[in-house]
Amino acid sequence: MQFDRHDRNILEILQADGRIAMTALADRIGLSPNATAERMRRLQRDGVIAGFRAVLSPAALGRGLTAFVEVKLDRTSSDVFDDFAKVIRRMDGVEDCHMVAGGFDYLLKTRHRDMAAYRAFLSETLLELPGVRETRTYAVMEVVVEHAALPLP
Repeated sequence: MQFDRHDRNILEILQADGRIAMTALADRIGLSPNATAERMRRLQRDGVIAGFRAVLSPAALGRGLTAFVEVKLDRTSSDVFDDFAKVIRRMDGVEDCHMVAGGFDYLLKTRHRDMAAYRAFLSETLLELPGVRETRTYAVMEVVVEHAALPLP
């Protein structure tokens, strides 16, 4: 997909402030509000802009502990992958789940109240899932970069 400077400017600004008013966005990129709105509609229709959402503070919501968890399954077959994915999509505390290539099968980003809550999640929930052979946990000590803007072509 090809972007001109106006498209790039729209996308850069929206990544920093998704709530910017259309008139303010139009002023910043140097187009009329109607032309800017049409570009936004095209970017949404083409799937470049996938949606808008509020970024919530995990700490303010009692989820101050972030942990990344490597999950290795006992078998790498379609049915085991499908069963795991079906259950993990509904699990409380799982913010992101990615199937990966390498030494394990899935990488999870989880959010919990504290280490005790994480340990309960691990022992009472995650390790009880069918097909889970082993896990490795990495508790986050400090967030250095999160929700960084995507580079544009």
